[in-house]
Amino acid sequence: MGTAELLLHYARQWRSTAREIVTLSIPFAQFFSLLHVTGTYICSPTIVSGPSMLPTLNFSGDVLLVEKVSRFMDVIGPGDVVLVRSPENPRKTIAKRIIGVEGDKVTYLVDPGRSDLCASQVVPKGHVWIQGDNIYASRDSRHIGPVPCGLILGKAFFRVWPPEEFGPLVQ
Repeated sequence: MGTAELLLHYARQWRSTAREIVTLSIPFAQFFSLLHVTGTYICSPTIVSGPSMLPTLNFSGDVLLVEKVSRFMDVIGPGDVVLVRSPENPRKTIAKRIIGVEGDKVTYLVDPGRSDLCASQVVPKGHVWIQGDNIYASRDSRHIGPVPCGLILGKAFFRVWPPEEFGPLVQ
């Protein structure tokens, strides 16, 4: 067998192997593409921890399902627990409850730990007013003002962990 014939033989073997690799990898590519699109645009699990949403969410952490379609359809409203990109630190994501939407007049305690002083503010267009359920340990719209709707990442709707609290989030 000459060199040319040997190279041709190896090329034929390589072509069938390459075809098999491509054929087998297409379902994996489709699966991971679907996983990416689902997690980015439809729904994803998220770990939330900290004291600001006590007693609704646990201090030590909950795994929540967050749906991301509502923010595009303008169906997020007062009472919904949302994940928001922090206006103070864009690397941080915070979980808070929406108290008011654009046009609402919100009355809140300025510093609940020290006084009963109340203030009111009208939520401007394109913004929401967010607060933690534990007003004594929450940094929220009382400190940073109304939050642009563009910073809302999604609405938490279902608790996956811990198992004893498995189920829909209470509004």
